[in-house]
Amino acid sequence: MLSGSLVALITPMDEQGEVDFSSLQRLVEYHILAGTAGLVVVGTTGESATLSMSEHLAVVSATLEQAAGRIPVLAGCGSNNTRHAIELARELKVLGIQWGLSVTPYYNKPTQEGLYRHYAAIGEASGLPQILYNVPGRTGCDLQPATVARLAQQFGICGIKEATGDVARVTTLRDLCGAEFALYSGDDASACDFMLRGGNGVISVTTNVAAAEMAQLCRLALAGERDAALALNEQLMPVHRTLFIESNPIPVKWACARLGLIANSGLRLPLTPLSTDGAMAMEQALTRAELIKRA
Repeated sequence: MLSGSLVALITPMDEQGEVDFSSLQRLVEYHILAGTAGLVVVGTTGESATLSMSEHLAVVSATLEQAAGRIPVLAGCGSNNTRHAIELARELKVLGIQWGLSVTPYYNKPTQEGLYRHYAAIGEASGLPQILYNVPGRTGCDLQPATVARLAQQFGICGIKEATGDVARVTTLRDLCGAEFALYSGDDASACDFMLRGGNGVISVTTNVAAAEMAQLCRLALAGERDAALALNEQLMPVHRTLFIESNPIPVKWACARLGLIANSGLRLPLTPLSTDGAMAMEQALTRAELIKRA
């Protein structure tokens, strides 16, 4: 399984909200050159909630084509509709995706048994290895470590993106799931501590705008070079925090456009452009983290 800095990749869009495939190609090259360990496409940050099925698959196909085997590509396949999640996972497997990132069912608020059966059904029916994605702040349900441990024993469940910000879960999950089960932070602000406690890496929003820095941070943390990792993390902390000043991916798309990584910061409703105050805060954060000078 992969380790290090995996980017929760944005889906670039033009001013009309249509997918900008040229900018997507440039982003793939940016991450390859910067040393990003893997691309995680069409997840929450990739605005999967507002992409049609055909667009979802088109973004995955375009990313795979541009990557051309030079960097691993993972893809979001989560849904609160188990049947739809199975269909999506099957389609991704046909395209050549090796791992799917599967968010807990949102809005439905299933029980732990419901979560177990949801993931079991996806694994059994699709055959696509799954990385679980636990983000209670967006979904309204919390995938408990005991349930993760049940799933880790079967169904091709090979890891979890844990976005609670509770770094104590690293030890619990490692004890319950074993050394081969991949543990990824889904919270940039606490990811350094997560890795220093035994996590394998981060699926990161910050990596969209600071790919080389996040790759280096992960290398230091995974090597146990605590002081150097914490120092670099402190430099990036303004970005970690300000990227969530408004709903993700509003700030990160603005920041990517500001740094010239994409043509513009287009979004789809119900998301709207970054506010004036948010833009000022984001500009300050990028400057403090010494990223703005590259623009």
